[in-house]
Amino acid sequence: MEFVRSRFLFVNIFAASAAFFLCSEALAQDPPMTMKRARELVPRPALDPVRSLIPGKQAPAVDTLDTSDPRVKLILCGDGTWHYAKDPDAAGATDVFTEHWSTNVLDPYKTPLQDLPWRITLSLADSASRFACPRQVKVFSPFGMRRHRRHQGVDLPLQRGEPVYAAFDGKVRYSSYSRGYGNIVIVRHECGLETAYAHLSERKVSAGDWVHAGDVLGLGGSTGRSSGPHLHFETRYHGYAFDPQWLIDFENGVLRHGVFVLKRKYLHEYSRYVPESEDEEEEIYLTEEQERAEEERIAREMAAARYVTVKSGDTLSRIAINNHTTVSELCRLNGITPKTTLRIGRKLRVH
Repeated sequence: MEFVRSRFLFVNIFAASAAFFLCSEALAQDPPMTMKRARELVPRPALDPVRSLIPGKQAPAVDTLDTSDPRVKLILCGDGTWHYAKDPDAAGATDVFTEHWSTNVLDPYKTPLQDLPWRITLSLADSASRFACPRQVKVFSPFGMRRHRRHQGVDLPLQRGEPVYAAFDGKVRYSSYSRGYGNIVIVRHECGLETAYAHLSERKVSAGDWVHAGDVLGLGGSTGRSSGPHLHFETRYHGYAFDPQWLIDFENGVLRHGVFVLKRKYLHEYSRYVPESEDEEEEIYLTEEQERAEEERIAREMAAARYVTVKSGDTLSRIAINNHTTVSELCRLNGITPKTTLRIGRKLRVH
């Protein structure tokens, strides 16, 4: 009986301490974050990296406590440690998981790009939302142009049957077979981000399941349009793909930023955004007028784009000369190299 009383007292003290801690955190955010501070969160390679959790290494939970936020629970573990976790029922009840929701369409969004906000703040990881690297390896096929088509994600090597992990907490929106992607799982996350895991040999989750970072979504394979076992991984916002390496350092298993500021112009196929250094500081403070000017530049570039069709006997040098450009510029515009074999009938962008 004394043991029960002691444990009850301990749990109540623990809950009170946790509530005080959460209240203190909330007070620390008052007044609300300024726009200037929010803009300072524009991604940079070394800004607040988050290490990947190690699946299967957490001690089993022995108790769960409520917090001041109904979506967040305090988990007590058998080894004396504790951590926060999202309550799937509460977290999954938000509009993010009802609007544009489809379990049988790969991309249910029909949002025109210009209707998206100028800046979208993606809160990816915090004390209650963890991160797990889907596959910690070196990327062997990056995002971008590949064989005159846009490669919408990154390819990560793995062996058939090896586990593929959920990157963040979220709800499975799509789990099915698609002709191009093969077995694919798409998870939607609380911030509106969707992550996709394709070419799986086997899917371990179904649409509607709530998953936590580090849960096994499926096993590696080579289904669909694939030349060998690998994981094709995508990050999308409202159906628009962007480079997953802006978020994740796959080789080191690190989430580059707990909070990522995604600008609308980054989602455009003509975007030149590549986060390389802290010299990007000037971009943090771009005004709305400057943002609009940049989007107008992109629109003009689209309108001015010109293509030619490769004919018999054509070479990159000949095409470059005939169109008053250079071989290097042709390679940049089309995602090719000077050694790429030109197939008759292929369209090349020349301006």
